[in-house]
Amino acid sequence: MRTAVSPAATRPAASPTGPVVPAADSSPLRLLVVDDSATIRGVLSKTLNAAPGIRVTATAANGEKALSILATEPIDLVLLDIEMPVMDGLETLRQLRQRYPRLPVIMFSSLTERGAKATLEALINGANDYVAKPTGVAANTIVDRIESELIPKIRAIRRPGSGLDKRLAVPVPMKGPTAPDRREPANRPRKTAAIVIAVSTGGPSALAEILPCFTNAACPPILIVQHMPKEFTAHLGERLSKICGHRVAEATDDQLLTPGTILLAPGGIHIEAVKGREGARVKFNHGPPENSCRPAADVLFRSAAQVFGDETLAVVLTGMGSDGLAGCKAIAAAGGAVIAQDEPTSIVWGMPGQVVRAGLAETVLPLDRIGPDIAMRIRRQQ
Repeated sequence: MRTAVSPAATRPAASPTGPVVPAADSSPLRLLVVDDSATIRGVLSKTLNAAPGIRVTATAANGEKALSILATEPIDLVLLDIEMPVMDGLETLRQLRQRYPRLPVIMFSSLTERGAKATLEALINGANDYVAKPTGVAANTIVDRIESELIPKIRAIRRPGSGLDKRLAVPVPMKGPTAPDRREPANRPRKTAAIVIAVSTGGPSALAEILPCFTNAACPPILIVQHMPKEFTAHLGERLSKICGHRVAEATDDQLLTPGTILLAPGGIHIEAVKGREGARVKFNHGPPENSCRPAADVLFRSAAQVFGDETLAVVLTGMGSDGLAGCKAIAAAGGAVIAQDEPTSIVWGMPGQVVRAGLAETVLPLDRIGPDIAMRIRRQQ
């Protein structure tokens, strides 16, 4: 992708629904950086402008100024801080989502206790992703974080096939020799003893969408791997508990898996299902990252295949990378079922896309149908 800026006449104008038309393939992505620190704005602009295909075309010190810029300039993606004067990041996101529902937003904020809670709230309320802002460190550390984490996430979210520009499209059944078997569960009754979920980019809002469907006390235990650091996962459980009216918590080592349990893998720790005398339990695994992730869904999924066999239901939601692919192979080989989120409703169709392309997904559904589909499976076995 060349970095020269296209003539203004070739660019789409801002619209009331937001700059939903992506820049042409030959044009750089136009970014708005919103941060009250002039130093951070400068480092972000310099580093991002050096990346092929990315151009910071505007900056703002607060949310009010950012919204003013969005009303007049075409922007493809917003980098948004949380703590700012005049209008903070959460209020900015709220207004931005009302005016520009499909404009991608990445939070770039600190992982202090306060910052982690606010960033998590932003993710549940429509931010597409986040990158932790280093605090009290040298500029080269910030540059390293931008290059290693932020730039790949920018490219993934705006990559063709990410789903962001197709959210209103009608899902089209796949064709070809690797198309998944998309039979409805009514045609393939199967007992479900455990549900395992893999999710990354866009995960908090996706989980907030589907978990309210599983408040039945008779629901099989649910184990979730959300790619997220330890500063976030406990807060995520608390926030999801409020949303779905059912306790969602970090898993603890040697915890018994009982009906109605919804557990999150703690940040930085793999979790596995293991057999015990009283039933299946959670086991912490402090092994190395897999797929550059810890926790990794593959670790959980492989263990679920061994413990629950053909009574395992795997769900792969929006996210970057391929975590969950190897685990889904193990679950499918054991006779279990796999549901994958479809491309149009995924923030990034990486993890579910890998599973679908491998022909492992029994069912491919938009996000708003995944919860009801699983709930129907559970009702059928009661």
